[in-house]
Amino acid sequence: MALSGLVDVSQIQSKVLKDETFAHELLQDLSITVTEMFRDKDVYKSLRKNVIPVLKTYPFIKIWHAGCATGEEAYSMAIILKEEGLYDRTTIYATDFNQHALNRAKEGIFSNSMMKEYTANYQLSGGKKSFSDYYTSNYDNVIMNQSLKKNIVWANHNLVTDSVFAEVHLILCRNVLIYFDNTLQNKVQKLFYESLINGGILCLGTKEGLRFTDCYEKYSELDKKQRIFKKKY
Repeated sequence: MALSGLVDVSQIQSKVLKDETFAHELLQDLSITVTEMFRDKDVYKSLRKNVIPVLKTYPFIKIWHAGCATGEEAYSMAIILKEEGLYDRTTIYATDFNQHALNRAKEGIFSNSMMKEYTANYQLSGGKKSFSDYYTSNYDNVIMNQSLKKNIVWANHNLVTDSVFAEVHLILCRNVLIYFDNTLQNKVQKLFYESLINGGILCLGTKEGLRFTDCYEKYSELDKKQRIFKKKY
């Protein structure tokens, strides 16, 4: 209401029904774009330990980062792949339904004020170089290196309404499904299952799981605590 200058919910309801542009703006504003680089260091440690060795067995690698928001975690994954010698044979599909967030992600421009926190996250997650090697400072902002961007495909995809995005070796989707009810979570997990190759890996992080979905028995656990699963069949 503050952003739109309307005084109550009934006015918002009326405008949503009559103004398609406003309806779209409301939907975009409701999407959650809070994220950071190397968020939850133990997840990235586990990716290096448990997932990278599996990915190294493939000649070409496809990764789907679902609900990528403004892209920080997609760039984090790109950095790990580069350090592990896998980036040049990998395509990362980073998707979200918020086009404004995707545009920001593609630019790869982030606030300089966040770099101290991101550097600490990177180091604690097992980073092998200096984090500053991956960006260029420009006044109050930093720009991620072009070498990190070249194999990332940014695309608009809605987990609720869209179908299988691609056949991939790894799916990362963290802190997205917590906003979905059980029915919708189950639907999205089926989408992920159908998108993974046999032996593909699903990384959910500590906030979400598979236990109460139809897909639970179709995976084995690579890391129980970090909720990283391997598709059985």
